[in-house]
Amino acid sequence: MRILLTGTAGRIGRAIHVRLSSFHDVVGLDKSPASTVDVVGDITDTALLRRLCAGADAIIHTAALHAPHVGIVPDSEFERINVHATESLINTALACGVGRIVFTSTTALYGSASRLQGKAAWIDETTEAQPISIYHNTKLAAEGLFHAACKGTNLQASIIRMSRCFPEPAPLMAWYRLSRGVDARDVAEAHALAVGLAVEADSNTCETYIVSGKTPFLREDCEELWHDAASVLRRRAPNLVQDFMRRGWELPTSIDRVYDSAKAQHDLGWKPRYGYDNVLKLLEEGLSEVLPARRFGTKTP
Repeated sequence: MRILLTGTAGRIGRAIHVRLSSFHDVVGLDKSPASTVDVVGDITDTALLRRLCAGADAIIHTAALHAPHVGIVPDSEFERINVHATESLINTALACGVGRIVFTSTTALYGSASRLQGKAAWIDETTEAQPISIYHNTKLAAEGLFHAACKGTNLQASIIRMSRCFPEPAPLMAWYRLSRGVDARDVAEAHALAVGLAVEADSNTCETYIVSGKTPFLREDCEELWHDAASVLRRRAPNLVQDFMRRGWELPTSIDRVYDSAKAQHDLGWKPRYGYDNVLKLLEEGLSEVLPARRFGTKTP
């Protein structure tokens, strides 16, 4: 299968390219050169998009401005890149006969819905998005473009709302994997499965999937997670607690949200493989994927 993959110089784009390129003809597009970029170009270049879409079987669209750009890049640029360029890509794909697109979105767009008071928020695909920043708003608007296109065309689309996924201090990153974080390799696997599902589909569809690390928590834990997360961790994740104790790391006192990826696991057959223990493994190996614990102000042995 020939797949056009946008944003391949980025963290997630690179991971997806590595996951797919052994099995498919992947064409990576990004404005910045990188080992996973096959074509250096701008996602807003419609002539370039027409050339790259010709002969493609599917598109994975990861290119976007992200949360770190908020307040630095004008809001109009967020609109241009995250919304207008996405609309152009959809239209170009349809004009070229490409009817399968996987779109990389974010759980960040739940915004205020994941910031409750008095209990942790349990977030799944039925939770209404309550965007706060221009980043949230433009990603939600881009999702809307796919829903609209699927209603009037033969487009098959999958929207992957991925949770937090970037290098952080090890203790924070470790317990995030139980509630609101995910490994880039697991994100890449979800995209690969979504592309395969789209190929098998025989009608226009647009499905949204939350992709986040495997959680040991249950809905009934939400109030206690807010008030006494350490007690819940001792009950639900004793191995993590023991690992933290050995390292002299403090447990979180409160956990404010849990992202539920049950739908992705059921529909896509996806299973998160890289949990908190993998964070500790990467830390011990000295890889830059994980920052030292002292960056978190936590005691180290």
